[in-house]
Amino acid sequence: MKSASSRSKRRKAPGPGRRRKRINLKALLAEKKRVTGALHAMKIADFYKPVKKPVTLRLDADVIAWFKKDGRKYQSRINAALRNLMEKELKGK
Repeated sequence: MKSASSRSKRRKAPGPGRRRKRINLKALLAEKKRVTGALHAMKIADFYKPVKKPVTLRLDADVIAWFKKDGRKYQSRINAALRNLMEKELKGK
């Protein structure tokens, strides 16, 4: 004999007497609006990984020390700061 828990896991096949779950249209439209808004808020860097190009750049020692104080990946943080400045300038045009 099967246990009660295994019997409760079985589901009946949908038949003519069973109703389908109703779709909440307002909730669906609200979710669509939320997702659309999130897509518009994304930046260019969120969609692709740009090609990195090695450069030699002379920066002030205190600027480098400020970025390095948070640990590894300071070059990525410098790149993000420059990208943020670039995107702000592009929006202003």
